[in-house]
Amino acid sequence: MPTVLSRLDDHAKIRPDAPAYGRKAGDAWVTTSWRKYRDEVFAVGRALIALGLEPGGTVGILSFNRPEWALATLGAMAAGGAAVGIYTAGTAPQVAYVVRHARCRVVVVENAEQWRKLAEVRAELVDLAWVVVLDAADVAADDGVLGWRSFLALAEGVPPAALRARVEALRGDQLGSSIYTSGTTGQPKGVMLTHDNLVETGAIVADLFGLRAGDVGLSYLPLAHIAEQSFSIHLAVSVGITIYYAEAPETIPANLAEVRPTIVFGVPRVWEKLCAGVKARLQQAPAGKRRLAERAMAAARAAAAQRNQGKSPGPGLRAREWIADRLVLAKVRAALGFDRVRLASSGAAPIPQGILEFFAGLGLTIYEVWGLSETTGPATWNRPGRTRFGTVGPALPEVEVVIAADGELLVRGPNVFAGYLDDPEATAAVLIDGWLQTGDLGRIDDDGCVVVTGRKKEILITSGGKNVAPAAIESALKQLDLVADAVVLGDGRRYLTALLSLEPEAASRFARERGIAGDLHLDPDVRAALEEGVAAVNKGFSRVEHVRDFRVLPRQLTIEDGELTPTLKVKRRVVEERWEGLIEEMYVTMAE
Repeated sequence: MPTVLSRLDDHAKIRPDAPAYGRKAGDAWVTTSWRKYRDEVFAVGRALIALGLEPGGTVGILSFNRPEWALATLGAMAAGGAAVGIYTAGTAPQVAYVVRHARCRVVVVENAEQWRKLAEVRAELVDLAWVVVLDAADVAADDGVLGWRSFLALAEGVPPAALRARVEALRGDQLGSSIYTSGTTGQPKGVMLTHDNLVETGAIVADLFGLRAGDVGLSYLPLAHIAEQSFSIHLAVSVGITIYYAEAPETIPANLAEVRPTIVFGVPRVWEKLCAGVKARLQQAPAGKRRLAERAMAAARAAAAQRNQGKSPGPGLRAREWIADRLVLAKVRAALGFDRVRLASSGAAPIPQGILEFFAGLGLTIYEVWGLSETTGPATWNRPGRTRFGTVGPALPEVEVVIAADGELLVRGPNVFAGYLDDPEATAAVLIDGWLQTGDLGRIDDDGCVVVTGRKKEILITSGGKNVAPAAIESALKQLDLVADAVVLGDGRRYLTALLSLEPEAASRFARERGIAGDLHLDPDVRAALEEGVAAVNKGFSRVEHVRDFRVLPRQLTIEDGELTPTLKVKRRVVEERWEGLIEEMYVTMAE
């Protein structure tokens, strides 16, 4: 049976000296070969056996993206177990919940900061026997605590044959990875993904986009999330993609420019920030250059629209596009590090269509994808020749997507998970006759492309009994230049309101142009501009979906304040509690 590990072994034999992954050391990127990558993974597997990890056991990982994350994941698989990613933004109680629920025997942590979270709750973690600290210099010696080098040294006491026996005993239906949901509506659940899930989903995606050995990616989104883990570890190893690990969140733009990936995956907020940065630079350009860029982008958008429908642009349009690319667009892509990109994709949350149109104008088509942890990542995906902006594309090959009577999207295929860890009731509620009840609402258009309209649990029911899906309204509001976050409210109320936060670069530019000083979120000119934008957005929706009032937050929503999940999804309950005063003010002011 092929597994991610057998593919790793294949690459170690077929392209032993080719780069498998890279990390920054000083000012240079240092790569590790496929042969060494395999040897490192097997050493980790043997060390885990030495620590008593049995087949079926779990290893927690609490760290920002780095090669050791992948080594621990694949090493756990090699030892017959499975890795459990833990978000680094989690608090000590949140970390404790995952470690306890997954019954982790070993947890790999990045540094002293993450170790302190475990130390605070270690007494209540009865299954936890060992903690491995990657950067151990600031961690005091303790029973059951090892530095990474000391941990790897344990491999010498376990014969390679013992590990090989476990690798060869792996079954397709065996747990390969456990992904914990983001917990937007309660405690996270452990999504059990099998080796078959991981391998078959990877094969479908690789065939769909023609991914090949030697492709290059940058790992920077949380590896505890299915999208990044699937891409940077399972798909990368299956195909032979070279993965470079970003130094830190704040260095991502610089790392992209250095690595020049051929494959880029981002959540909407990443694309929104990149878009805002390019727009800011265009605004600062002289008027002549700005007009040249606008004409170039118009030609690129027109050509992309033709290709997205599977058509070939006519000779005249192709000529305009070529000139535009040579004079303007190629330089912009190169500045972003996107001059080699063959596949750019967005997922994990809806992306405003305006962002997709903007990047199409730079000669970069972003293919929006939709899926869940429970579908091993993707279930539908736009693709070359079959892309509709505003949709998440057709179902993947070998995957079925249908619409239930109440509008819920149902999925069946080799990517659908095995169930929730130790939660048969929750599993039975979402897996019915082989169909995954996704909890997302949507429709399928005449071209077979799926349009996601919202989450069943997030439907707002007004006091008049009208059901409103806020996602589409929020997406439209976020297309306004000044808006970073948009949270639509109105459950149990007569009308809808919204909380908005300002996009920093756009707000700063607005302030400079108008000579505004002080708190922008309170400024009347900002308020007037947003009122005009909200009124324009309302024209695209029915009367019951109109946002009747809004408040501007003094800051953006953050992970640190508990308002966003680590994958940047809004925690509505937290937001409503945190900003209760502003929300009530809107309803008192307009006198329900």
